[in-house]
Amino acid sequence: MTILETNNLKKYYGSGDNQVKALDGITLQIEEGELAAIVGCSGSGKSTLLHMLGGLDYPTSGIVNVAGKEIFQLNETELTIFRRRKIGFVFQSYNLVPILSIYENVVLPLELDGKKPDTKFINSVLETLGIADKADRLPGQLSGGQQQRAAIARALAARPDIVLADEPTGNLDSRSTQEVLGLLKLTGERFHQTIVMITHNEALAQLCDRVIHIEDGKIVDDTKKGDTIYEK
Repeated sequence: MTILETNNLKKYYGSGDNQVKALDGITLQIEEGELAAIVGCSGSGKSTLLHMLGGLDYPTSGIVNVAGKEIFQLNETELTIFRRRKIGFVFQSYNLVPILSIYENVVLPLELDGKKPDTKFINSVLETLGIADKADRLPGQLSGGQQQRAAIARALAARPDIVLADEPTGNLDSRSTQEVLGLLKLTGERFHQTIVMITHNEALAQLCDRVIHIEDGKIVDDTKKGDTIYEK
């Protein structure tokens, strides 16, 4: 079942000779339960695409459909609520609140939404990610890899339909990088999550279920395990 879909998605900046086509007609379907990597060099449009998929920025034209909802048909307030409930984000810089404990950081999005955290589920996520014993600590007391695990836990806390990860291992050493990717795969399987990850690391991408290459704002190939699709 398709959980995320774009149709002829475009994002242009400027005009005339100075126009930059950050995204130039992206049509893409992500299936429920996939761990997909979007790969491209700096300036390829991959981060712009992620922002569009998550409703963090508006396209020049085109459609983004998440869990059956055309997100850019929503007004600003509706889109904010939809993101909070349906889309989890994992950023390279972790974005943890330094004065809150790890547990408080993880449940913060739920509390902002006026919901009572499911303590049993949250503890299960923390246990799966190997940081249950760090729940009472502040982010500054954890290593980079542990902070990224906390960021993953926060993304999963609301049980979103899709998790978007923007260079989630960019600040980590090679060992922590492998651990974090392994945990993304594990949590995806255990908690039935669909995960889309942006990365410039080709070797890391090849460990995912699907690799989508983007250049100059266009998909140049789309490779699944055991299958290759070319889109121009």
